[in-house]
Amino acid sequence: MEEKQKRRWIPMAAAGAAAIALPLVVLFLFNPATNRFFPPCPLHYVTGLHCPGCGSLRALHNLLHGHLVEAVSLNPLMVISIPIVALMFFNPAWIYRKWVPWSAMAVLIGYGLLRNMPIWPLTLLAPQ
Repeated sequence: MEEKQKRRWIPMAAAGAAAIALPLVVLFLFNPATNRFFPPCPLHYVTGLHCPGCGSLRALHNLLHGHLVEAVSLNPLMVISIPIVALMFFNPAWIYRKWVPWSAMAVLIGYGLLRNMPIWPLTLLAPQ
């Protein structure tokens, strides 16, 4: 890699790190369950249904504070997907396989349907 390209890469990497770190710091300092500047889920607000992302902010807040069990009780799919997203970041080649987006869509739709079923143990998938 040329020296000029290396110098251009460093500010971009710093900006990317800041773009990830700043929201995490805000989420660490402010609890989404008690602070109103975090927006509510539009789907849950209008319909009362839980989307696949409902509880994610509160789960991330709990993960940042080291409360894994509470995080899983709020959104187990989000907690499980963190290592998968890290894998995508460090090894992005497999993302471009034809089955990956279809599988992700099927998991999200299935999870969204299952967490709204009023049948135990599926009720455990809804944010507590």
